[in-house]
Amino acid sequence: MTRRPADEEGPRPLRKGWTTGACATAAAKAAYAALTTGEFPDPVVISLPRGGTAAFVLAHEQLGAEWATAAVIKDAGDDPDVTHGARIEVQVRHGGSGVTFEAGEGVGTVTRDGLPLAVGEPAINPMPRAMIETALTEVAGRVPDAIVRVSIPGGAELAAKTWNPRLGIIGGLSVLGTTGVVNPYSCAAWIHSIHRGVDVARAAGLTHIAAATGSTSEQTAQSTLGLPDHAMIDMGDFAGGLLKYLARHPIAHVTIAGGFAKLSKLAAGAMDLHSARSQVDLRFLADLCRAAGDHAAAERVVEAPTGLAALKAAAPVPLAGLVAAAARDQAQAVAGKGSQVDIMVVDRVGTILARR
Repeated sequence: MTRRPADEEGPRPLRKGWTTGACATAAAKAAYAALTTGEFPDPVVISLPRGGTAAFVLAHEQLGAEWATAAVIKDAGDDPDVTHGARIEVQVRHGGSGVTFEAGEGVGTVTRDGLPLAVGEPAINPMPRAMIETALTEVAGRVPDAIVRVSIPGGAELAAKTWNPRLGIIGGLSVLGTTGVVNPYSCAAWIHSIHRGVDVARAAGLTHIAAATGSTSEQTAQSTLGLPDHAMIDMGDFAGGLLKYLARHPIAHVTIAGGFAKLSKLAAGAMDLHSARSQVDLRFLADLCRAAGDHAAAERVVEAPTGLAALKAAAPVPLAGLVAAAARDQAQAVAGKGSQVDIMVVDRVGTILARR
């Protein structure tokens, strides 16, 4: 094997993967082709929504008298996707009117308004449905009458690690994907879940929701505010993903809860709070101290090794409260006038340090 020259060594590019919807489309197309021709195409090639094609190798194929089943193993590339390695299995049989869908093992059912599917429908999102219909049409030459049953063995257990129970998707995973392609660390699925959480809250008529950066701040916010589970948004690092969506889909009152360091990033104007994409700005924190009239505290803060150390160094300046106020102003500017935003700064054991 030929090695790259030393000056070309370096981290390899992150590998893209395939959405659950793309895998289900491939399995559905292979199954329907076998149902109509008696042969499973392997690999099976599908069309992607934004152009181009993708080929998938089958992990399973079975042909019955009135049905056919094919399966694909999901490859999410280098994205930390909970469904990476899952078996996406699709059975197709003739029947119905047009292409209709059923939830098999491990695929959830919608039980709450606000999602892009009606209550009682299998949690197979609109774009994967359209992709599957297109794939079956490519085989038949027209939109066929076919019943498509999607299963993800073990999906109920995996769904417990997702937002699905909170969103009212019961019994398993959702079949997602808008492009068919998973871009590594794009975290599109997380932001999608944030948006659906807002949609569900609006559909339920909630006037107050809370978004948190982590589990401790979420527990503190929920117990303090007395909010139901479906009012809680697992925002994580994606403040911008929440606030920009609220600008178009407002909720009267929004509380953002998080640790001092992450909320200090929001206070300084960062909308992505991940440590790889934004840092605690000690000079910004020092400026808050100066504006409060304490120049000595500002000098201590700017030399602090971490955000939490800066918080301690700022005393007696109430730096947590100043950060909360600045974060509120930044968040309000992005969310717009339709949502009133307030901030709750929480320490690592769940004590509220400031509310503004």
